[in-house]
Amino acid sequence: MVRLGFVIGLVAVIGVLLSGLAAWRGYEQELAIDRIALSRAIDVHASLVQERLIERELLARVASGLFRSPSAVRANMLHPLRASIYAFKTDFVTAGWVARLHPGELPQADAALAAAGFPNPQIRSFDDTPRDLHSLDKPIDVVMDVEPQNAETVVFPGRSLDRDPILGPMFARAMQTRTPVVSDPIHLLMPDGPIGLVIATPVFQEGSETAAGFITFSYKLASLMLTNDELSLFSVVLKDPRNPRSELIADDSGNVTSRLRRPADPVPLVLRTVIFGGRDWSLGYYPKNNAIHRAQKLAAVVAAIGLALTSIICGLFGYVAYNNLRLSREIQVRIGFERRLTAVIDELNHRVKNILAVIQSIVTRTLRHGSDIEVARELLIGRIHAMSNVVSLLSESQWQGVKLRGLFEARAIPHTDRIAVNGPDITVSARAAQSLSLLFFELASHSDEGLSLVGKHPHIVVHWAVEGEGSEAMFRFRWEEFNTSAATRREDSDFGIILLDRVAPEALGGVSKRYFTEASYVYELAAPMETVVDVTERDRTTQISAPIRPVTHQAR
Repeated sequence: MVRLGFVIGLVAVIGVLLSGLAAWRGYEQELAIDRIALSRAIDVHASLVQERLIERELLARVASGLFRSPSAVRANMLHPLRASIYAFKTDFVTAGWVARLHPGELPQADAALAAAGFPNPQIRSFDDTPRDLHSLDKPIDVVMDVEPQNAETVVFPGRSLDRDPILGPMFARAMQTRTPVVSDPIHLLMPDGPIGLVIATPVFQEGSETAAGFITFSYKLASLMLTNDELSLFSVVLKDPRNPRSELIADDSGNVTSRLRRPADPVPLVLRTVIFGGRDWSLGYYPKNNAIHRAQKLAAVVAAIGLALTSIICGLFGYVAYNNLRLSREIQVRIGFERRLTAVIDELNHRVKNILAVIQSIVTRTLRHGSDIEVARELLIGRIHAMSNVVSLLSESQWQGVKLRGLFEARAIPHTDRIAVNGPDITVSARAAQSLSLLFFELASHSDEGLSLVGKHPHIVVHWAVEGEGSEAMFRFRWEEFNTSAATRREDSDFGIILLDRVAPEALGGVSKRYFTEASYVYELAAPMETVVDVTERDRTTQISAPIRPVTHQAR
């Protein structure tokens, strides 16, 4: 018992160590997989954002290249560009023409805005407050046209943007760099509208170094950040260029809000830089799922499974060891049964080998090279079902044999409702039952179902009889399918031909033949009754299945 306890303890220690190692490996692998998946998703997202920004900057450059400013101030300058800017199919909110007007051109601009039908053609400040135009001594930037023109945008023409705290510096940088420039984040359409960005591209007249104005496009920030993905592994934020501690974050509905990150708040897992309008923009990525927590849960599950398996193994080991100890004390009582047990095992091995050999032959022949997989699958299932059914019948009779008529009543034989059975109710041996069950299945599964019935009568007739007496008795079996021919009947498979012509007759020690008549298909089998019934096998089975009586010791 001490040795047994030591062995069980050693197994328990090894199981605990292996469980801990498996849990640690699971934890590390889960973290590594999450990191790789998140890193790839972030790289793809940053690349898509950069491509989207390049596309929108390209639209601004193309629009400015197509634009030709006239000598006179006009208010419908974007009309010729409608087809070009909409052909890009970008999701801009508004497109605008902002003219750089000298003080002497302002009255003409008022008249042009009024003629275009804008509701407020007066030149005014960016917040719609009046502006003293008589004191101007330098050009100002005035909105002269917008696209699309709707109730929200037609109020913009006439506003001067040079004093706007966000757009004014943007126009100044665009004039200085002569390239597209992007503004800081700004509310679009109205003071509490969606947060977005405005890109401005200067337009120069031929032979002039001074910009005649700017083509502008405004975009919602959420569409530029590609944030509307509920299945994403991360949430993305934009670092506010005006405040390093502030972040612009969009929810799944596309609403962008600004939040101030506190020192105790987590920092983004990854930062990516994209370029838009000559500026660097920083995108921060926060993972939506806690990879460490998920890895810890996985490790806990693996460890629990390992410990449970260790407990089960130790318990089984102890249980088996205890039973071995108990059985060792009963060996002397069971010595008298050893010869009987050996005989049972030998008989069982013999029958199991026979069954396995038959199943192996069925599988090999059915799934031969080149056979149709669907047909082979149906035949294989049916043949194994036929074998399983006859084994069940033999088990119910303790392997004493099977009633021949019972093989036709089994569900393993197809089309039994169309088979008329006629013959004496004889009991066949286990070996004969296995061969005949496969034989009946092959014949029934290849019967012609298309011409199966005449009126309500079955088209298959099965008849068997016993001729002669004693050792000369012969078993004669006849299977006849009516209303069929070689042209309509389903062709026998290779396995079926071998079974009908060789395997079944040889197993029963008889002979067989199959042929077509003018109106039927006939299969006949003749075998000695000694083989079909096999009295020797039945007697041996009867002896083995008899109840075992314990050995009794007579008193001296």
